[in-house]
Amino acid sequence: MNLNGKCAVVTGGGRGIGKAICLKLGGLGADVAAVDILRPEAAATAKEVETLGRKAVAVACDVSSPAEVRAMFAEVVDSLGGVHILVNNAGITRDNLMMRMSDDDWNKVIDVNLSGAFNCCREASRYFLKQRFGRVVNVSSVVGLMGNAGQVNYSASKAGIIGLTKSVAKELATRGVTANVVAPGYIDTDMTRAISEEARSTLISLIPVAKLGKVDDVADVVAFLVSDDANYITGQVINVDGGMLM
Repeated sequence: MNLNGKCAVVTGGGRGIGKAICLKLGGLGADVAAVDILRPEAAATAKEVETLGRKAVAVACDVSSPAEVRAMFAEVVDSLGGVHILVNNAGITRDNLMMRMSDDDWNKVIDVNLSGAFNCCREASRYFLKQRFGRVVNVSSVVGLMGNAGQVNYSASKAGIIGLTKSVAKELATRGVTANVVAPGYIDTDMTRAISEEARSTLISLIPVAKLGKVDDVADVVAFLVSDDANYITGQVINVDGGMLM
């Protein structure tokens, strides 16, 4: 796979899965915009991409704000010369049982995870349609397909991303744009490392391959979907979950 000449925007690029995606795409030749609400983390990712010999820019952006998203894309295009790939990875959790969930916890998760992806897709499409080329990968989750107690807000947002992506795929298909979903299962990140050993063992018992995934497992699938090797794949949901949902 070769991404030379492509510019990629990766939201939530400051750490975890987003950072791994930035480094993977940079390693394949893309210039990368690491976008995160936390600029220091985004800047650290951009610096690592630059060590791979690619141009990189760090942009602080709250994806739930349409105005900030518009400004972010303008800055990326000004700095890198264009945008060809969008990976919507930014997301938050505010877990609680439904009866105890506040309006704010519901709204904030929907605003960032779902509306944020919409804001970025809408803005990126302006560039994609003009150049008749674009690649969109939206990061959902297996809980968007199966639900999860204590995560009605997060599960709803991730399920919404699937419907959003399929609609984007249909709207833009004739203009050289593909849109797909990657749905990770339990991935070894700072969040899963913070849980108890007992809870970790319980999680692993639910996964047929009997281990947590790595951030690179997700990044590898994203890289394939944005490459020319996947130019006849659109509107699909790829689970990266070690067979858990199966």
